[in-house]
Amino acid sequence: MSNQTPSSRNRFFQLPFTFDPLRLATDLATCRTITWPKHFNQADYSGHWSSIALRSVSGSETDIRSQPDVSYQNTPLLENCPYFQSIMDQFQCQQESVRLLALSPGSIINEHRDPQAGYEYGFFRVHIPIETGEKVAFRVDGQVLPMAVGECWYANFDLPHSVRNEGLIERVHLVLDCRRNAWSDDLFRQAGYDFNEERQKREPSQQLKQQIMAELARHNSETARQLIDQLATKQDA
Repeated sequence: MSNQTPSSRNRFFQLPFTFDPLRLATDLATCRTITWPKHFNQADYSGHWSSIALRSVSGSETDIRSQPDVSYQNTPLLENCPYFQSIMDQFQCQQESVRLLALSPGSIINEHRDPQAGYEYGFFRVHIPIETGEKVAFRVDGQVLPMAVGECWYANFDLPHSVRNEGLIERVHLVLDCRRNAWSDDLFRQAGYDFNEERQKREPSQQLKQQIMAELARHNSETARQLIDQLATKQDA
């Protein structure tokens, strides 16, 4: 990760968790005893991309959609996966969809974006590889994300991302969708998330500020003058 520039730091980074590959594989074997449905975004991939849910809106294992602003519940499958449950318990925040995502050998997830699936939007998605290989290429905003089994990674999936599995084994990740809170802010701060960069992204550009100030000046009111002063102060900071 040391080759990332400050402007790209928030694209992705490893979180300070390490999980037992053998126990991950044990729970994965339990999940493989049932049929996994194909991923619903069938226009976004070629080959075979499938999933099974540990948390879903309906409570069904085959309900694999991730939807904003709805309630989620554990599925019966989670009761048979004690290690996955213990991993989820370590995330002290609201959890939405929790799924296993599998990409078969020779399959490709085309480059796409998941709108507002980034930390600055109050949301974060983490990937924990259970099965993977050297010939799996996961790219976010053009950069390769080098995930290994048992690691835990955040990425901003509001950015363009894609996956290619050119290996001989299936790529399977445990994927948690979570809501941001004070606990996750502390976690991300430890991992090196650049909160200043986030604030700068929210601020309007200097050119836009100048345009706003020019429009306000046309109104020639006390309120407009106060707003101009506020924008000018931020511009000088």
